[in-house]
Formats: sequence, C-alpha cells, structure tokens
Amino acid sequence: MAASGIAVRLRDVHRHFGDVRAVDGVSLEIRDGEFFSMLGPSGSGKTTCLRLVAGFDQPTHGEVELFDMSMAGVPPWERDVNTVFQDYALFPHMDVAENVAYGLRVKGVPRADRDRRVAEALEMVRLPEIGSRRPAQLSGGQRQRVALARALVNHPRLLLLDEPLGALDLKLRQEMQAELKALQRRVGITFLYVTHDQEEALAMSDRLAVFSRGRVDQVGTPAQVYEHPATPFVAGFVGVSNVVEGELALRATGSPDPFTVRPEKLRRVADGEPTPDGHRVVDGRVRETLYQGAFTRYTIEAHGALLAAVEQNRAERSTAAPRPGLPVRIAWPIEAERRRSRP
Repeated sequence: MAASGIAVRLRDVHRHFGDVRAVDGVSLEIRDGEFFSMLGPSGSGKTTCLRLVAGFDQPTHGEVELFDMSMAGVPPWERDVNTVFQDYALFPHMDVAENVAYGLRVKGVPRADRDRRVAEALEMVRLPEIGSRRPAQLSGGQRQRVALARALVNHPRLLLLDEPLGALDLKLRQEMQAELKALQRRVGITFLYVTHDQEEALAMSDRLAVFSRGRVDQVGTPAQVYEHPATPFVAGFVGVSNVVEGELALRATGSPDPFTVRPEKLRRVADGEPTPDGHRVVDGRVRETLYQGAFTRYTIEAHGALLAAVEQNRAERSTAAPRPGLPVRIAWPIEAERRRSRP
C-alpha cells in the first residue's frame, strides 16, 4: 500500500490537442483499494485521463502520481498498471490459456509458474474449465472475463477499465456489474473505471467523479452525487431531475427561485387526502403515462411546466393509474428540493 493511502493522484492535469482542451485542470485523489469511476458524456475528458494514468499519453501540464511516485517520463510497461478495453483485444489465433499467459510469456516467466498463475486467474474470474477454447467459442460475458483474467494475471496494483461492458446486452451488462464489483472485493486492488452509463457508475463505485468539458464537476459517493448534485450539469446527467422554476416554483414555494427534485420523490395525492406534513403540493394534469413493468412513468403538466414522476406499481395502486388528460395532485418532500442558482 502507498504510504499516503492514495493509489492515483492527478495534480492540476491538463491535456491539450491544439486548441482543444480535452483535460482542463483536473485534480483527483483515488484511494488504494477502492472502486473509483470516472463518469461523463463523450468528449468530457474521462478516457483521456485514463490514458494519462496508463502512460499511453503524457499531460501538457500537471503531474500524474501512482502510489506516491511521479509518472513523468515513465512508459506504460514500467507502471504497475493493466488495462481492460471495451473490445477485449483477445488474440483470435490463441486459446484462452495462451491469451491469459501472453504477458507472462513476454516477461519470461517460467512455464510451470506461468501455468499455475493462468489457472489461478481463470479460477478468479470463475472460468476454470475453458482454457483450451478459442475466443470465437465464447460468449460476450466470457470474453470479458478472459480479458480481466489476462489483466489480473500480472498482479497489477491498479486495474484500468475503459467502458468494458459497453458491448454487452442489458441483462448481461447488469450481471457483469455485480461480477466486477465482487471481483474487485476479492482481489483487493484499485479499480479505475471509465463509463458514460450513470446506472453502472452508481451501482459499482465506492466513489465517482463526474466529468464535464474536461473538468471534474463533483467527486463523492454514489449517494452523495445522486442526492446532492453540486452543479446543474450533475443533477441532469446523473439520473433525471425536474427543474422547478418560474410560475410553478412560485405556486409551490411562494418564490420563483429555481430548484430541482428527482422524479421518484414525487407522488400522487388521492382526492380528499390532506397535504402530507413537510411536503409541497401542486395541481396538474397527466400528459403521458408509460407503463414499465415494475414502475409507471408519468409526465405531468403543472402551471406551464412539465414534471416527470415515477411510481412503483404496487398491488394496491396498480388499478388507479390516471389516464392522460385527467387532473392529478402531486406532492414531494421539501427536504428533496435541491436549490440551484440562476445562470
């Protein structure tokens, strides 16, 4: 473990490509042994930061440190780091065991030691029986795990993952999220994960950084980032937020000052039901209803604004879903409001 307990430290890192500021003054500390995600849309700078940590690129300005050591001028192969990419980059002419052993073979590790470590790595990713198969004979999830085994067989202190689940279908992606998190706990090393998928980052991360336009807007635990977004961008990108302003804000709070509230915090109030303590209540009309199995999503028009609401389809309320065009009363807890300043 690093003496400071920090696996990755970025100090005011910039990376410019001509006039394009791909990374524009990023400072981050990633703790040894944590699952840390860099989340943001395409072009936000997260993958460039990952490349700087890996050593595939060098910063225009600033410093990258790994385990308390400056990486200035240190090539990728001399960093205690391995990377897993979205396309897995497995050699199609090699079987699984040969793919996993490739890095060890390049390093000159003796055959017996190599075979033992390959078997351990495949056991670690729960694929002990497929060493003789070729990548083309594997499912997408199996290929992803083989790529993980190949990265982990070298016993790196830091594993970088660049959108590794992006090529998988939704169900398999969700299964692999749980697998990845469990694997990180078992091996106990630092995982630095890049994704544009908010649900993925929230589900797996100990902490995450939200990137926007080459900068970090917020760093925190998933709950901190979701429940207390630091900027309007974070509120809109991490999940969905209703922006309440103007006439609707005035009717709800007596002030036109804008704030946000998450759709799942809104609930319907039945006719004759008193206003719940500590809640705001507004009248509106259902614009759209979308049934999604466990949930129903509503779009509600209220005082010239549109609000999104999500309601779990519990048995006692499943027959009472209002149709489009019907009036509805909506309530939300005052404590769920997140104030935002005017631009």
